[in-house]
Amino acid sequence: MKPDAISTFRYPELQRIAEPVFVQGWEHAMDRNVSFIVNRMNERVLAGASIETLLAVLMFVLMGITLERSKIANVLLTTMARVFGPLPGGLAVSIVVVGAFLAASTGIVGATVVTMGLLALPTMLRNNYSPELATGVIAAAGTLGQIIPPSIVIVLLGTLAGDLYSTAQENRAMEAGCSDALTYLGEPAVVSVGTLFQAALLPGIMLALLYALYAFGYAMLNPEKAPAVAPEPSTNEPVTRNEALLWFLGAPAAILAGAMLLGSVGVIGSQNITVSAFSDAGQTASLRTSVGEQCQAAMIDLHGQDAWDAAVAEQTAIEAAGGVAQATKLSEEDFAQAQIDKIEAAAPIGTGLTILVVMLALVLAIGRGVAPSRDVKPLIIGAIGLLLVLLVDVLVIAPTTSPGVTVLLIALPFLLALYGAREAAARCARNDLIRVVFPPLVLIVAVLGSILGGITNPTPAAALGAGGAIMLAAYRRLQDEGRSGKIIIWATLSVMIAILIGVNFDLRINQSNVSVESWIAFGFAYAAYLYALFGLLYGCWVLFKGGVLTPVVRETAKVTSMVFTILIGSQLLNLVVISFGGEHYIQQFLRSFDNEMTVFLIVMIVLFFLGFVLDFLEIIYIVIPIVGPVIYGGSFDPKWVTIMVAVNLQTSFLTPPFGFALFYLRGVAPKEVTTAHIYRGVLPFVLIQVAGLALLWAFPSIVTIVPALIPN
Repeated sequence: MKPDAISTFRYPELQRIAEPVFVQGWEHAMDRNVSFIVNRMNERVLAGASIETLLAVLMFVLMGITLERSKIANVLLTTMARVFGPLPGGLAVSIVVVGAFLAASTGIVGATVVTMGLLALPTMLRNNYSPELATGVIAAAGTLGQIIPPSIVIVLLGTLAGDLYSTAQENRAMEAGCSDALTYLGEPAVVSVGTLFQAALLPGIMLALLYALYAFGYAMLNPEKAPAVAPEPSTNEPVTRNEALLWFLGAPAAILAGAMLLGSVGVIGSQNITVSAFSDAGQTASLRTSVGEQCQAAMIDLHGQDAWDAAVAEQTAIEAAGGVAQATKLSEEDFAQAQIDKIEAAAPIGTGLTILVVMLALVLAIGRGVAPSRDVKPLIIGAIGLLLVLLVDVLVIAPTTSPGVTVLLIALPFLLALYGAREAAARCARNDLIRVVFPPLVLIVAVLGSILGGITNPTPAAALGAGGAIMLAAYRRLQDEGRSGKIIIWATLSVMIAILIGVNFDLRINQSNVSVESWIAFGFAYAAYLYALFGLLYGCWVLFKGGVLTPVVRETAKVTSMVFTILIGSQLLNLVVISFGGEHYIQQFLRSFDNEMTVFLIVMIVLFFLGFVLDFLEIIYIVIPIVGPVIYGGSFDPKWVTIMVAVNLQTSFLTPPFGFALFYLRGVAPKEVTTAHIYRGVLPFVLIQVAGLALLWAFPSIVTIVPALIPN
């Protein structure tokens, strides 16, 4: 102690002044902090705009558990092992393929790891696979559900990211002297869960490929530790290599490429001829130029001098033309001319009809490939029917033709196409691989396609997935019991019919002057909806009688309750930290660095090491709200930031001592597999995760290219 240091031990006679911790009393302090926490909890969890998105968590959990209980993983593992087993390390590669498939259909790490651990681990050990490789690849493949959409992590992270990004960019704009983020950025500061699903698609596939490449490379270097397995006998018809290349690769590629080529030259496109009765309002400049000097300097620094000069030139041209034209009601002559122009610009072949034709053509091609020795005449008739459908659309059907007349004109050639597609589908159903993969694949395409294509948001898509999973599980249950599943099949077709009618007909019957064909279409669509609802209720009854529905609902309630309990508890802890100023000190420390790349690197390193001891839920709802205003307040693309964080959080399932995937696997592994085997086996995959993060860091376009290509 310094000689002049003041302490009560050296100077006990000094006077003391009592200062209260809570100046206005502890009652006032408690009231202030409790009110703050309750109000923020109400905003963030109970009544916030994100509550609808959070409902997708419940639906995705129900979808995943239902598919897991329908034994889809069992059949997938058996089939994929038969396909990849003869390759070096083929069983490990098949685990990665099944893990990616289950990630896109279930997305629940615990269920995936436990199922593959119970089914695949004993098989791999019996075939002399290294315990380290076997356990590592099972644990790693099971975690793909955290990044491959639909992912619960992305749903939860996305609800936070949207709020954090918009708030942080508004603050950034204010600091730059601009009125709002739209002025400063030149675009809305918005990021949605659907966009994040699009951004996560390629990174998830990339990680799966890295896992599979490691397994294959390990087998090539250590053939005795990952040997090839003799192929099991199959009931599939033998197919030569040339036939497989032609019908499984060449023909589908030609069909898709032809459709894309015709679309690029305008033969395929929109046939919408709806014309607004009002003129379009004039275009504004790419950037707002009526801003203060401080905001102007900041915008030039952000967008560049060329972009600013272009916006100024655009604004000058607009003002010279009399300013931004307002929307005005068109005269009868202008309206008629606009309709004529729209009709002349319509494509000869409609997009919706093209999608239907392409899907049926793919069925015909694959049906030919799985049974090349069978009679080809039904498939030729189906192909002729598809060509006639396109020919009728080009020569007979005009953009002004009503949907009812269109259906009548293409009915006969379409029936020919359905005849051939029915025969092709029957042949595909006899193929082991297609019979196993096709039903869940259709469900995945329906759920992800509706989200990635921007058709709907994640919550309705998750509801569709949950209903589809129930019907798929019920169909499998009926097949196992030797009963007919026709009710489920017809209910599935009813859903497709209702969607097709809704896309092609105007079903708004509450309007005046509703046409007869609209009433007929509404009647068919409503009947299809009622039958689909009956099929869903029948599927629930089948699962209930089979003792499947009750444990599915119970497990769904447990998982969802756990997620939301952790959500509420972590929000409370986070709000307490905020109310006492802890968030301020952390953010000030991060903002003390000049380079935002350095700041983000520090955050990523901290998140990586937190993953050793914390679950992803705690990190999302405790750490991200604290560091989010900093990492989302810079110039980085919010999609890239969010996916980087999501991939980093995925690693938390693999890192000891509290990696949940390791505990799940340890619980079902045989006695000869030790904890040391699991830890050593998972280490290369943790390094692969880090390498994947490095690739995303070096090439951000892996994240941003899909959202850029798909309109939102």
